[in-house]
Amino acid sequence: MRGHDGVAAGVPSYRFASPLWALAALLAGLLLTAELARREWKVEHQKVESLQRSLADAAPQRLRESLENTALVLRSMQTVFLSSSQPMDQAAFTDYQRNLRSGDWLHGYVLTGFAGRETAPDDGRGIYRYLFLAPLQGSEALLGFDIASQPENMDALLRARDADTPALSAPFTLLQFRDREGQAALGVTVRLPAYTRGPAPTTLAERQARELGALAVSLRLEPMVGNALKGSILDHMHVDIRDAGAAPEHAQVFATAPLPADDAAAGVRVRRVEFGGRTWELRLWPRAELGNWTQLWLILASGSAISVLLALFLWSQGATQRRAVDLGRKMSARFGESEARFRVLNELLPALVLLAGAGDGRIIHANHAARTQLGRVAGMRLDALFADPALGAQALAAVADDGHWDSREAVVLNGIGAGLWVHAALARVEVDAAPHLLMVATDTSAQREMTERLRYQATHDELTGLCNRREFERQLRQALMNRAGRLASEPFALMYIDLDQFKIINDLSGHMAGDQLLVQLGQAMRGGLRHGDLLARLGGDEFGLLAFDVDAVQALALAEQVRCCIERSTFMWQGRTYTVSASVGVVMVDRDGRTLKDLLAWADSACYLAKDDGRNRVRVHGDDDDATRRMGEMEWANRLRWALEQDRLLLDYQEVVQLDGTLAPATHVELLLRMRDESGGVVLPGAFLGAAERYGLMPAVDRWVIRTALSNFARLHPCGDTLATCAINLSGASIEDEGLADFILDTLERHAVPPRKVCLEITETVAVRDLLRVVRMIERLRAAGCRIALDDFGAGMASFGYLKNLPVDVIKIDGSFVRNLDSDPMNRIIIDAVARIGHQRGAKVVAEWVEDARYLEVLRALGVDYAQGFALHRSERVLFQRTP
Repeated sequence: MRGHDGVAAGVPSYRFASPLWALAALLAGLLLTAELARREWKVEHQKVESLQRSLADAAPQRLRESLENTALVLRSMQTVFLSSSQPMDQAAFTDYQRNLRSGDWLHGYVLTGFAGRETAPDDGRGIYRYLFLAPLQGSEALLGFDIASQPENMDALLRARDADTPALSAPFTLLQFRDREGQAALGVTVRLPAYTRGPAPTTLAERQARELGALAVSLRLEPMVGNALKGSILDHMHVDIRDAGAAPEHAQVFATAPLPADDAAAGVRVRRVEFGGRTWELRLWPRAELGNWTQLWLILASGSAISVLLALFLWSQGATQRRAVDLGRKMSARFGESEARFRVLNELLPALVLLAGAGDGRIIHANHAARTQLGRVAGMRLDALFADPALGAQALAAVADDGHWDSREAVVLNGIGAGLWVHAALARVEVDAAPHLLMVATDTSAQREMTERLRYQATHDELTGLCNRREFERQLRQALMNRAGRLASEPFALMYIDLDQFKIINDLSGHMAGDQLLVQLGQAMRGGLRHGDLLARLGGDEFGLLAFDVDAVQALALAEQVRCCIERSTFMWQGRTYTVSASVGVVMVDRDGRTLKDLLAWADSACYLAKDDGRNRVRVHGDDDDATRRMGEMEWANRLRWALEQDRLLLDYQEVVQLDGTLAPATHVELLLRMRDESGGVVLPGAFLGAAERYGLMPAVDRWVIRTALSNFARLHPCGDTLATCAINLSGASIEDEGLADFILDTLERHAVPPRKVCLEITETVAVRDLLRVVRMIERLRAAGCRIALDDFGAGMASFGYLKNLPVDVIKIDGSFVRNLDSDPMNRIIIDAVARIGHQRGAKVVAEWVEDARYLEVLRALGVDYAQGFALHRSERVLFQRTP
């Protein structure tokens, strides 16, 4: 006993101090954990505040974007009424809406409608009844419905009518839409007036006088707002939206939870959305789970655990190990129980499963999917589900004979008689020792609809709804095979239709305007065709037409009809009015042996000939001189490429003489292009410039002229450095070259040629074709000091109208007005008008093609500043290219 007591008495004193050390370690660890947790809470709280603020700021913007997209659809339809020459009907209204595809990008979209205005004898406000609806199916009840019976709608209509701005209605109950429980859905309408054809009205009196009715887009509030705010906003915030001016029973626009009693305590943030004359108040407050506190709890849990474990380790290593093992066992057991609770076995199959008696074939059981898709089918005969009775009888017969009916596609009927596409299979089974029939079917309606849509998209143009190039060529190939196989003997015609000056509309009003024009023209052309004719959009502004069973006379008449249909169409967009024309190439297919490639090439060639003849006309392909010339242009293009490579292009100059004798004499010239052929002869530009323009060689030619002229500027004319002005012509293709201005300015700087001595000539037709691009380039070159001349003025269209938009220094009157000056009094009047307008704009005026010296006094009397022509100077070769 003494020895034992002695051992006890000899225990070191630090063992008795271990609980104190353990307690100190525990307190220190908990204090450190608390400090770390406090800092983490502060950082996370700041993140939550920032997130709430940004989400609350983003919500109004998203809602307004959704509403503005709706207004864009209405503006497009308003433009159709302003520009369409044909009266609107339900079919055309439906086609326009199908092209706009509003349901694809407007969330909550219900329908687009047009209500016509009728005169009201009582208050003068008018009666508005719906005339056209899209989609019409399911909304037939609204046809003839008077909007005045819905005050919210009528108020929005009147506001939109008087201001010609989109107006938003107060929330109201949508008559044409009900939810799954059969309850009417809450929605709004966005409205915009529709006017008679012509420019958009600008005054209230004009708008009221030309009002046809009102356009409207109906939206369901719940999906519209839900999709606008989906994502981070609804994931992290509760939202309550109310219309500030609506009646109390309809003021609620959208809500994810009841409003909290104390806004400040709940962190409610208030925002507003103003659109279409109404104000929506948004209240947003955080969801309970907002904020990621995992790191905080992890710090608390891990810090506390570490502190406890450290204290226990100091208390007793053995006790700590035993407790840790016990704790691990308990946690493992709890994890197993939690995992078992979350394992839910779903035994309901997504397939339709039906069980019927083998004797009478009547259904005795249907699973949840079958009841949902087909309704109450218990007691019905299994074969009665098939839309095709013969197929149902065949299925039961196959099961009776072979014990099964293999899976195949069929249409089954639901409880209200609607069809449903399925893949179905039948088999004989034993249930409770009794024979039964088991049918398993998979719903394929969505897959089939997608397949049909893809098949349609593969053969049709997405924008216009016409056939695309691939389908057009397939139909043409099939028509040629039918003729070759003697399945068809009647001739048919292939037409190639290319819109004229379509690029102007794209540049001035944007591609959306161009797309809307293509849709309108597609509708107009399709309405004038015969049954069986095939119209297709081949790409860009090009269309193709196959007209079957026609001779040459009928084909030409049909082509003229299509051309006139396009020419009569007037297109309006945002206050601008456009008239459009088309060039049409026709190829008759009345003989065998024609190939697809040949026909398309001939049609394209005929269309180009129509454009060469002045556009807006029809040309029929044939073995005529024009077709031969078209084929010969390829040879000229090759020869021109060879001349560029071999440096065989030549430059001549022609002097431009000043008519005002009071000015100091100065030398002005215009450079003229020539080509030396293989035999050494000189070819004039009329022989090869057409081929150069058609085959894209003009930019290279123009750059050669600019580079060659400026690098030899002092050796162009005998006057050398004293040459006052050298004029260089620019083609239309070069104007479209974005880098041309940089090239000209770099070349001027490289060869130290003063920009004021260079005059760049642009033809009027080129300037009109791409007005915006030309103006940008002109302003840049003039800013550097170059002079700009408008060549061939008067030869194009609407000359005086475009002149005010072109900042030019020189106007060159087209020679056709000068050549007949003595025999046509109208030419004298035109020259006088051009001179007066040119001087008013500060520009010099030059008369071209002066071939008779008698005209000089007349031109001088009319105020013309300079003259150019054979009567004054015949062109000569530039000095540096003259042979000794």
